[in-house]
Amino acid sequence: MSDALKCPACNSEHVYQDGSLWVCPECAHEWNPDLAAGTAGEAEAEAGVVRDAYGNILADGDAVTVIKDLKVKGSSLVVKGGTKVKGIRLVDGVDGHNIACKIDGIGAMNLKSEFVKKA
Repeated sequence: MSDALKCPACNSEHVYQDGSLWVCPECAHEWNPDLAAGTAGEAEAEAGVVRDAYGNILADGDAVTVIKDLKVKGSSLVVKGGTKVKGIRLVDGVDGHNIACKIDGIGAMNLKSEFVKKA
C-alpha cells in the first residue's frame, strides 16, 4: 500500500487495493489511480456541465443548431441537419439525452448534446 495514496472523495489515508482498483473503507469510493488524468471529464459530467459537439459549454436558454439528420424514434419524422432550436433546457436525461426543447413542426423532444452546436 502506498503511504501517499489518499481517497479522492473523502481524503482518507485508509485505502486498500482490490485488483486494479483502490477502495476506501470509510466512504466506499472505488477508483483507478492509473486513470486519474481522465477524471477531469468525469468531474465535469458530475457537476452538470454540458458541452456541444465542438466543446462549447451550453446553458439554459441557449440556441443550438442540429449538425446532422436525426430520426425521431417512433415516427417517420426527421430533424434535418441545420435546424435551429431556440430556448433549450438542460436536463438530467435518460440515455444521454440531456437537452429538452421544442422543434417547429415536430414538437417537444429531447436531444443529445453531441449532435448540436451552439448557435
